[in-house]
Amino acid sequence: MKKEPAFPQENPLHKGLTMRDYFAAKAMQAIIAKIPLTQTDDGILEKRVSIGAYSYADSMMEARK
Repeated sequence: MKKEPAFPQENPLHKGLTMRDYFAAKAMQAIIAKIPLTQTDDGILEKRVSIGAYSYADSMMEARK
């Protein structure tokens, strides 16, 4: 999977956010807005949301091809 920047920069030292990370962040916002999140000590819910967000991001990356 190509790691292209979401917001390309002229400076090669600051590559910025990847498209995949950008899509995952947007998906995570939507997931969190739709399901009630309660703070957990074990972090399992947070991990599931994170994994789900990247799953959506991967699907969006695939759809761009």
